[in-house]
Order: sequence, then structure tokens, then C-alpha cells
Amino acid sequence: MSKRQRAKIGRGVQYTVLLAVVIVAALLADWGRLQEQLFNLEVARALFPTVLTTALLNTVLYTALGFAFGLGLALVLALMRMSSVAPYRWISGAYIEFFRGLPALLVFLSVGIGIPTAFNDVSFSRNVTVMLALGIVGSAYMAETIRAGIKAVPNGQLEAARSLGMSHGRATVTVVIPQAFRIILPPLTNELILLTKDSSLVFVLATTLAQQELTQFGRAAMTTYPGMTPILVVGLCYLVITIPLSVLQQRLERRFGPDGR
Repeated sequence: MSKRQRAKIGRGVQYTVLLAVVIVAALLADWGRLQEQLFNLEVARALFPTVLTTALLNTVLYTALGFAFGLGLALVLALMRMSSVAPYRWISGAYIEFFRGLPALLVFLSVGIGIPTAFNDVSFSRNVTVMLALGIVGSAYMAETIRAGIKAVPNGQLEAARSLGMSHGRATVTVVIPQAFRIILPPLTNELILLTKDSSLVFVLATTLAQQELTQFGRAAMTTYPGMTPILVVGLCYLVITIPLSVLQQRLERRFGPDGR
């Protein structure tokens, strides 16, 4: 047989195995039980509109606050990492390595519980606590992304700006950084998606009903309604946020990636 015929037979075998697995799973599944546990429409209807007007909106708000704070902090860290002043580089490098290696859950516990416990006079509102925790986690990753984007800008851009009489700082802010952000928009969008999912860690902090995000709302709903339908509804709500962001990321990659230039 030729190479093409062998490849065709191989694909046929893979499709056959996949179809067999699907058929066996369909025959063995207890569809009545699945509908009761996962697709209970009465339970799903009872979750609306609160799951949208409260939980979904809080998730978006927490993500936006964390991303905005993290992006600003990441830009400062990236510039410190590239600074000619050695202590700045050491501080930035230590921060990035520390918080990239630390579980996000511990950051939430430290900001939300540890700091108020250690310092009695220090307390944060819920939004500020989530903003700090998400921002600290996200900034450690975004700083490296921004640093890579700045390094990807050709040196000739900085030299051309300096030849026009700009100082090094002004040239970096007005010429280099805008071009760097054009390069790093796709990975920053991916970081936004990750922060959306990390916002689920808010459940470790005490909240009122009006402050619940999607995961916390789903956990609370499971104590009221039987089955896993609340978790399924919450999962679909996360997809409502993350799928458009994924599509945006793909379009940004096509627009600003190497093939789109």
C-alpha cells in the first residue's frame, strides 16, 4: 500500500474507535439519572436571573479590577526588570519568581485573611481585596509578557526617537511601549481569561449574597437544590465570558501576529 492509503486506513480506524466509544457510552449511560442530576430545567430556571445579575456581573467586575491593577503593576515590574539599576532588577525578579511559584489560593488567603489578622488597623473592602489578590497573581505573569514585548521592538525604533531629541524615558513611554503592547495583546487576552477563572478563588473569603461570584453562587445553590445542575449553569456562564475572549484572542493573533503584519 502507498503512504496515502495507509494514512487513509489509519484515519478510518481512529474514526471507528471514536464512534464505538460514543455508542458504548450512550448505551451505558443512565439518561434519566443524568437529566435529573445535570439537566434539571426546574432547578436551572430557579437560578435565573440572579446567576446573571449578581454572580456573573460580580465575576466580570472582579476580573476587570484584578486585570487593571495587575497590568499597571506588571508594567512597572517589567521596566524595573530591564532597569540599569541592579536593586530594581533584583526586587522585580524576586517578586516575579515568588508570586509565579506561589499558589493563587495562598495569595487570596494572605490578602483577605492574613493581612487583616496580622495588622489590626488594616482592612480592605471586598472589591479591593479581590483586586489586590488577582492583580498580584496576574502581574507576575504579565510582567514577563510585557518585558518580552518590549524586547521584541527593534532597537532602531528607540534610536530613531533619541535622534529626534527625545530622552530615553520619553522614547520608551511614547514609542517603545505602545509598539510592545501591540505585540503582546494576544497573550494579555489569554491572561485575562486565566484571571476570569482565578476569580473563582473568591469563595475562600466570607461574602454576602450580593458579593458572590459564579463559583460561590454555584456552591451555595447546591445546598438548596439537588444535583449538579447549578454547577452546570455556572460553568455555562463562565463559557459566556471566556469563549468571546478566546475568539478575540484568535483575532488579535491573526491581526497582530507575525502573519498579520
